[in-house]
Amino acid sequence: MSEQLNIGVLTSGGDAPGMNAVVRAVVRTSLHAGAVPYTIHEGWRGVMEGGDAIVRAGWSDVSSVLGRGGTVIGTARSAEFRERSGRQRAALNLVRRGIDRLVVVGGDGSLTGADTLAREWRDHLTDLLAQGAISSDDAAAHPSLHIAGIVGSIDNDLVGSSMTVGTDSALHRIMDATDAIASTAASHQRTFIVEVMGRRCGYLALTAALGSAADEVFIPELPPEDGWEDAVVAKIRAAHAAGRRDSIIIVAEGCQDRHGTPLTAARIQQAIAERVGEAPRITALGHVQRGGTPSAYDRWMSSALGHTATLEVLAAGPGDDSYIFGTRAEQIVRLPLAEAVANTQAVGTHLERGDYAASLAARGPHFAHKLELFHRLSTPLTDSPARRRRRVAIVHVGGLAPGMNTAARTAVQLGEALGLEMVGVRGGFPGLVDGDIVPLSWRSVDKWGNAGGAALGTRRTVPDTGELFGIARTLEERRIDGLIMIGGLAGYEGILSLAQERLHYPAFNIPMVCIPTSIDNNLPNNDFSIGADTALNTNVEAIDRVKESASASNRCFVVETMGRNCGFLALLSGISTGAEQVYLQETGMSLAQLSDDAASMVASFRGKRSLYLVIRNEQANENLTTDLITRLFEEAGHGLFDARSAVIGHQQQGGEPSPFDRDLAIRLVDAALTDLTGQFRDGTRDARYIGSQDGDIRSYPIRHFDEQMDMATRLPLRQWWLGLRDLLYTLARNTSAEPSLLSLYQR
Repeated sequence: MSEQLNIGVLTSGGDAPGMNAVVRAVVRTSLHAGAVPYTIHEGWRGVMEGGDAIVRAGWSDVSSVLGRGGTVIGTARSAEFRERSGRQRAALNLVRRGIDRLVVVGGDGSLTGADTLAREWRDHLTDLLAQGAISSDDAAAHPSLHIAGIVGSIDNDLVGSSMTVGTDSALHRIMDATDAIASTAASHQRTFIVEVMGRRCGYLALTAALGSAADEVFIPELPPEDGWEDAVVAKIRAAHAAGRRDSIIIVAEGCQDRHGTPLTAARIQQAIAERVGEAPRITALGHVQRGGTPSAYDRWMSSALGHTATLEVLAAGPGDDSYIFGTRAEQIVRLPLAEAVANTQAVGTHLERGDYAASLAARGPHFAHKLELFHRLSTPLTDSPARRRRRVAIVHVGGLAPGMNTAARTAVQLGEALGLEMVGVRGGFPGLVDGDIVPLSWRSVDKWGNAGGAALGTRRTVPDTGELFGIARTLEERRIDGLIMIGGLAGYEGILSLAQERLHYPAFNIPMVCIPTSIDNNLPNNDFSIGADTALNTNVEAIDRVKESASASNRCFVVETMGRNCGFLALLSGISTGAEQVYLQETGMSLAQLSDDAASMVASFRGKRSLYLVIRNEQANENLTTDLITRLFEEAGHGLFDARSAVIGHQQQGGEPSPFDRDLAIRLVDAALTDLTGQFRDGTRDARYIGSQDGDIRSYPIRHFDEQMDMATRLPLRQWWLGLRDLLYTLARNTSAEPSLLSLYQR
């Protein structure tokens, strides 16, 4: 870098879990790039006040903030910044510190103000120069203000982005609460109304309603039609008739009816009480949704957003536009700031005009589809067709993964809505050999959606040649017309073997679809498998506790994660917890590397470090085991520090599925049933698997799945997350004396 660049980071508006991860990433990425980072405290108010509110930041200033909720540099809403005079004061304080690049984390109001300040910048400099507040050299040195925006808001209301900082954590809070409330509601056969945040955006309410199997949801984008009072009562009664004991209604805080009257939880309560004679209970979750420890996603993705935004804004030149950085699936996207804010604010305009189709369309096609899925899943089938229905069997194969029950429940309830007869195979392919098949119904699977484990059981075994006859006999005798496999790579191999034996076994000439479910996240054409996010959150929680245990001593921890050959869990666990080193099978490891790491570790502890965190994937190296590595580091410490190991183990396969995994399971199962029913309609009999890449869900022929894999290592050829390795080392290793990062980025 030819000249020193100063960059500021501020958080403004409402706080959101993950903001601290952004701040940490901005500071440490700037230091690696040779820039000088400043943290600006109390949002735009701090910019206007200047002085001690604008602080030069060092590496250790953002240590131990990754797992903290809220924002350590504070936030505030400022009416004064909306005035031109306030923005001119902000410009003066920035120029005095030599700051002409900002990463702004906040909502649309904060980012609108940032864009306004950037557009007014030259005029402010002219005025300040005329006032004698700055010199001509100051004005010449900072001719423009470059802005990189990141939406920090649990509302997830940025049009054009899949997820904003804090949304995933808020969903964790909401679903934990609704799961707990559902237990109480079922015990007493009561109706509960849960009010969630989101302002005029219904994303939290809708996603929580889907993931928690709620009976009804009210969102701002589509106010209910007149007569909604009778409709919601009818829906609750239909669910009770189908066997449901509890009733959950979720309402977003900004809802109105079609006449503009607020549609509050109290109003819904009154309407139901008048019709059934008993008032539902109300739970308003309030600000608990915004607080607490950020989820794994809100750590690693927020870190990636902060890292990318920093490099972009440092590389910006004269005339370059300002951008908001958002997400599409696991990819980071760059959106023109002014355009993104205008598109987001347009949703409110559509609602004021009563153009509900436009308000739904503005949220994107996935939002409208999610709403349609909710209505299909929350409405029990009331009658059965007189003619014989297609019979579809569900089987689990492979290791247990959180979300298997969610996927099975979704398959049954969506299948019934499509007129299918659903049955379950107990115990994987061996159960299919033995004919261990049970009928499934909307009622029998209703409580599976939120539960961990697999109610149908799962086995890793792939059928051998001698078992194919038994499977074919079962399919014929039970008149199975289609098969859904929910599981991992063993399941893919099993379905492929059935498809390849169709010439010998005509019973295998049925549509078969595989749904990716594995904590290893090692399935072809899939960015995320069902279960991987839950396992990642389990790891992050466990590692946080491990780190706390080291607070009273100098200690190196070597933590082993699952994943077999796939390092997904190890790497993202490392990024999410601030690990200094991660060992993966994909990148290899050696004694020479361990020697270098031990030397680095010794130097760090001599520099007053108290904790050094190492993550090892369970099959990173068959000889360099977790125990061996721990002993080597203990020997290298010579009393300067001690080393301990922690193997997280099979708890990664347990627990209730995360909001992300529930949502993913529902969307993938919907795609599988669309494929299956399409085959029934067209008379085809393909064996296929569902893939999801860059947010696009589609089906692929199973006969080609191994072409997307290295079958020797059982790893997919495309592993997008390996690109995050540089992020880990940039944010964990203090090598700011090497200003090569920005020059590499600019190339």
